Amino acid sequence: MEIRQGTDHSMLLLTVCLTCLGVVMVFSSSSIMAVRDYGDSLHFLKLQGVYAMLGFGVMALLMRIDLEVLRKAAWPVLGLCVLLLIAVLIPGVGKKVGGAARWIKIAGFTFQPAEFVKIGLVLFMAHSLARKQDKVKSFRFGFLPYMLILAVLLGLLLAQPDLGSALTLGVVATGMLLIAGTRLSYLVSVGLIALPFFYFMIMNVDYRRRRILAFLNPWEDPSNTGFQIIQSWIAFGSGGAFGQGLGESKQKLFFLPEAHTDFIFSVIGEELGFVGVIVIAAMFMLLVLRGLRTSLNAPTEFNCFLAFGLTLLIGMQAFVNMAVVLGMVPTKGLALPLISYGGTSLVTTLAAIGLLLNVSRHLPGELR
Repeated sequence: MEIRQGTDHSMLLLTVCLTCLGVVMVFSSSSIMAVRDYGDSLHFLKLQGVYAMLGFGVMALLMRIDLEVLRKAAWPVLGLCVLLLIAVLIPGVGKKVGGAARWIKIAGFTFQPAEFVKIGLVLFMAHSLARKQDKVKSFRFGFLPYMLILAVLLGLLLAQPDLGSALTLGVVATGMLLIAGTRLSYLVSVGLIALPFFYFMIMNVDYRRRRILAFLNPWEDPSNTGFQIIQSWIAFGSGGAFGQGLGESKQKLFFLPEAHTDFIFSVIGEELGFVGVIVIAAMFMLLVLRGLRTSLNAPTEFNCFLAFGLTLLIGMQAFVNMAVVLGMVPTKGLALPLISYGGTSLVTTLAAIGLLLNVSRHLPGELR
């Protein structure tokens, strides 16, 4: 991959290291299940390798694209996001897994539109907020339009249902509005209005309510609702300081559900130990810091908002995933960026980092 002068090499190196580590850990955590389900221990490794190559290709492309050209596509991209979320809900187009219609299957490949929508919303808001900086404190022009657009996207996500992606979009949009200068009173008011709604969404849906209760006391039902987090704790506890060794996890032997996706960090804790966990957490922290540095020093408001939104998106998902598997927050299905198995998540995360690297190329010379 050609590296142009000015690219944030530290961010690029962190991305490549985390992605390669992810491919290795996907193989380590999934090989037993792959043999059972597909008769091929390399099944998930092959797929993740293809996704990684595709993702790096998309990243390389977005590193070089003219950001002003991309900016002009903000509205069409937002429209495409809405259409994809509607398509997921159409029988025969959307694919249901476990009662949730979150995927579209085309030519044998399945992708999750919600991952694309996250980047689409960041791109649109970066363009719009940069254009309307003089009106950002206005409720009618600088706040209400974003809330209406967000309401449409959240409504379509909740119809799938996908509460995790809905909450992610809400937090990212709020963060971007906050740094753009929107009045804090507007954001607090909307948050207070939304609280009863989300309480209803959680406590009146049986599996969500059980997740909250399991978070508060997993030992009350250790063989059912508390099973996943207890097995995750066992994995971390078994890892000790330096881990059991790569490939030596016992919890992945059908004790820990979703070992290669949502709970892959638990397998890392068991195989690479406390040291491995700290190193990976530090790498994500450095990646976020490089993203924030890029945002703070960006030469234009659009570049600034775009870099901040993408950094917040990646950092939030990494933090929430780690917090979930450690039992710090209730269980929620968010992948660990760059590491968890999943083509849509990996490709879109690498796409987001490609845009961040593109912004970094436009920093003042002394900051490159």
